Amino acid sequence: MFAARQPAVKSVLGSLKSQNAIRSFATATDMQPTKIGGKYTVTLIPGDGIGAEVSDSVKQIFKADNVPVQWEQVDATGVITGKEHPESLFKESVLSLKRNKVGLKGILYTPVERSGHQSFNVALRQELDIYASVVLIKNIPGYQTRHSGVDFCLIRENTEGEYSGLEHQSVPGVVESLKIVTKMKSERISKFAFAFAKANNRKKVTCIHKANIMKLADGLFRQTFHEVAKDYPSLEVNDLIVDNASMQAVGKPQQFDVLVMPNLYGSILSNIGAALVGGPGVIPGCNMGREHAVFEPGCRHVGLDIKGKNEANPTAMLLSASMMLRHLNLDDHATRLSQAVYGVIADGKVRTRDMQGTSTTQEFTNAVLKKLETL
Repeated sequence: MFAARQPAVKSVLGSLKSQNAIRSFATATDMQPTKIGGKYTVTLIPGDGIGAEVSDSVKQIFKADNVPVQWEQVDATGVITGKEHPESLFKESVLSLKRNKVGLKGILYTPVERSGHQSFNVALRQELDIYASVVLIKNIPGYQTRHSGVDFCLIRENTEGEYSGLEHQSVPGVVESLKIVTKMKSERISKFAFAFAKANNRKKVTCIHKANIMKLADGLFRQTFHEVAKDYPSLEVNDLIVDNASMQAVGKPQQFDVLVMPNLYGSILSNIGAALVGGPGVIPGCNMGREHAVFEPGCRHVGLDIKGKNEANPTAMLLSASMMLRHLNLDDHATRLSQAVYGVIADGKVRTRDMQGTSTTQEFTNAVLKKLETL
């Protein structure tokens, strides 16, 4: 019965050459996106920091390319302003996603202060059971970074582990924080990773863990991974301790293909991976469940320091939007969008500050719009 509830995985390779292609993610079999009058209704949550600016870039390009998507925008925020508590807008965003099944999202700010609210990013994944985070770490042609030939995918369990949110203070000065690992969810994310690898002609799946120390929790995750691996004899399988994996990623990232891991390790390695290929502004991602799919930049950086300065790089949001279009079977629009973004970057004339350029967010968007006209 459990296997029947697993998402099917399909390839979303575009018509680009293989080195430019944004590779696939899973499509949930029970998912039926809302479609009215020939257009898909998609929840848009711009998020905090630079979210409004990069979301506006997506909206401009979708309008110019006549993409059959209408937005149901919810301006949820993690910032407490004193006017309206963010909890109400968060609940509204959850209801919108439950209706529409598909969403495009920026990153919501989570206060570090103890008096602040819980992470809405985490709460959203738990509420909708969008259990699989898929982050694509790949060199972009024409954008030279320290490493070349990097092409791997991080698949992260989204709903438990250290992000369970179960903390309490036993006595003053002593805090207990519970890490939850279950066999069911470890099996579910492992099957997702292997199905993804098979659908995308990947060769190797690596389990990242800390089972040498957390022998019960990470031990269960690792053991379950290897049990699932027996059903995929054509794939190479190995596992690495997370600190060794971090060192290996910095030293020789070309060795990695598909990596699957618990929540916290995915957060760490996605940031390491982003640094390898150009930073958080170029990393697309998505969060998949059986009934819902939410697409967002793969690196959870809010960008509060550059908010409103017209300096943000919209690439990660645009490529995440391209993945979303493929998920909606709008392959022609998805390919045109990714081709235009890659084309602008390959030309090298329009680069935002994080890419060692001087172009603004709007100038980058205009360049993508102009490139679309030539496709």
